[in-house]
This record gives sequence, structure tokens and C-alpha cells, in this order.
Amino acid sequence: MDAISSLSELLADQKPSSFVEIPGILGQTFGQATIAATLPMSKLFSIYEVDLEVQRAIIPRNLSKLIDYVNLYLEDRQPIYFPGIIFSARGAGHYDEDQQALRLQPIEKLYVVDGQHRLAAFQRIMETLQSQMARAKDRREYDKMEEITEKLRRLYAFPISTMTYLDINARQERQLFSDINKLPRKLGGNLAVLRDQRRFYHVAASELAAKAPAMQKLTVDMFSERGKSPEYLFSYHLLIEILIALFEGRMKSAARNNGYQYEDKELQDLVSLAGTYFNGLLNYLPEPAKGEIVWSENIQIALAMFVHEEATKPGKFNRYALEHVLKILPHVNWNNIYAGEEKDRLPRRTRIMKAYNHIKNFYQDQNAFLISDADSYNSKEDVS
Repeated sequence: MDAISSLSELLADQKPSSFVEIPGILGQTFGQATIAATLPMSKLFSIYEVDLEVQRAIIPRNLSKLIDYVNLYLEDRQPIYFPGIIFSARGAGHYDEDQQALRLQPIEKLYVVDGQHRLAAFQRIMETLQSQMARAKDRREYDKMEEITEKLRRLYAFPISTMTYLDINARQERQLFSDINKLPRKLGGNLAVLRDQRRFYHVAASELAAKAPAMQKLTVDMFSERGKSPEYLFSYHLLIEILIALFEGRMKSAARNNGYQYEDKELQDLVSLAGTYFNGLLNYLPEPAKGEIVWSENIQIALAMFVHEEATKPGKFNRYALEHVLKILPHVNWNNIYAGEEKDRLPRRTRIMKAYNHIKNFYQDQNAFLISDADSYNSKEDVS
């Protein structure tokens, strides 16, 4: 490969033009004129804008996760998938019906309605690679320059599906953004397949729901990413939260080990331990039912965090310590955790921590009297 003399050479194959052309067929979505198109990131970098009156501020944690995902494509050459990004032209540009393309003047922009974090991840990686390229050039590290050049070319060429609303206003954009991000999302068949390329706890949740006998009674809605249908006890998202609480003692947002790279043995060991845990819940808790407060999501997360603390006291997560601590469960009065309307009015994190402290304090005060190694309860039949 010829030596790279400037970063601009990476985009030199693009023809100069007095406008940016977005090819696409004009259509209607929710009664509004729209254009659907697939564009390379090199073009998107130059035409999108973020209006902070419509968009929320960037969440660093979410951005970091997306950067990790894009790096699967750049570093490990794995195929990656992103849902389409939604833009609003706000009346900018001119649609050429003959050429079937929206033409924007260089000063005109498309405003992001949904996909800000995805675009920011690509932007951040591009800036990082450009900085690395400049340093490599200064140091005359030509092999490294070629490696970075190849990554940048692939990054610029990465295709993104887009939908652009041609003439909606900022108020309509805010409503659309809210609807997209608050409503539960059902997974299509293609996305269900793509979910095999997921983070550690997401894969573990799927394995557990599919293989653990205990999960046949603790039904999990695996077809919805955020919500759940009425006939299910757990949502897919809640199962992931419980696993993180159980094996890390953390809320999902603070998970440390939820990466893309892991050993299959690590995954199978976790699924086995999780199966033991949920089997214990079925043995010692009331029958699973939506009206039972102990099966509510806040108490389930709090209980998993408490069990993590006790099961890791030997130094690492210990199956016998796990089975031992579960014996306290029949004695806990779950209805005493919240007073009055606290279970509905307190912030979610506060409810979880209140339940966690209630269980922990009860265990510290009563476990010596209620549990011994020889203790055996008239528990339900083991479902394993």
C-alpha cells in the first residue's frame, strides 16, 4: 500500500459537489413525507446535527458500550448490526423526483431524532483513529499507519439504514423521540437471531430461560426487549438485572463483566449456578404469582444482591454458601418491607435498597437461630 500523506486521502474517492445527495424513494410514514436510505458513515458524518432541545445529553455508559460493539467490527472483524437512524430535515433540501434523491446544500443538516448515541460512537472512534494516525505519521510508523488506514476505510464505508422525515417540527421530533424510547420493543425474527451476538449476561439469560427446569415455572417473556406480556412473570430485561445482581452484587448500570468476549465454560458455570439459585427460590418462597410481593422485580433484585454478598464471603461465589443462605427465605415476612404506599411511591433504586437492607438485617439477626447445617425444612419438591 502506498504511504498515506494526509487523512483527507481516505475520502478522496468522493467527488466534490455543491450539494449532498441522499438517494431514496419518497413515501409516507404516520402521515408524514419520509425518505428511507442506506448511507455510508462518511456521508453521515458531514450531514447530521444534534438539537439538545430534542435530544437528551449523551450518557457516557451507553456510549462506551456502543464503542465496544463497533470495535467488534473493527478489531475482531465480526459482523455487527444497528437499527436504522431517524432524522428530521425540518424542511431543508429539495427532493428531485426524477433522480429520486434529496439534495442538501452544504450548510443544511439533518437533525437526529433517534440514534444519537450510535452516531456519537462512530464519531468518537473516528476521532480516536485519526489521532492515532497523526501520531503514527509523526513517528513514521508506516505499518501502523496502514493498519489504522484500513480501519478508517472500513469505518467510513460502514452502511447505516436511515429514515428522514422531510417536514416535521421540533415539537413533533420530541414526541417521536419519546415514543420510540419509552414504548416496549418487540423483537422481529431477524433480531432474535442477531441477539446471539450479545453481551455476557444477555446470552446467559437466554441460556437460562431455555434450559433451566426452574424457569419453566418462572416464565420469562423472551420476545420483548423491555416490557413483558401479561402472561409472563419476568421480563427478559429483569432476568438480566437479577443475574447481574446475583453474580456481581450490582445494579445493571454498574455491571463490570457484561462484555462480548468470554469463555463458554464461564457462561455454562454461571447458568448452572443461576439454575441452582432459582430452584432454591421455588423451594423456599411462595408459589410464583404476580400478586405475591416477593416475586415483584424490586424485591427479586434486592434478594439477588443480598445472596451475592453471602455467597461470595468465602472468597469467590460458592454454591454451598448459596444453598445455605437460601434457607432463611421461608422465615422472612415480605409484607413488612414497605410501609403504606412506599412500594409504589419511592424511587426504584430506593425501593430496591430498602428491600435489600430489610433482608440483610433480618438475616444478621436471625440466621443463627433459624438455620443450621442439619436444618431441613419441609420444602417443595426439587424441580431440577
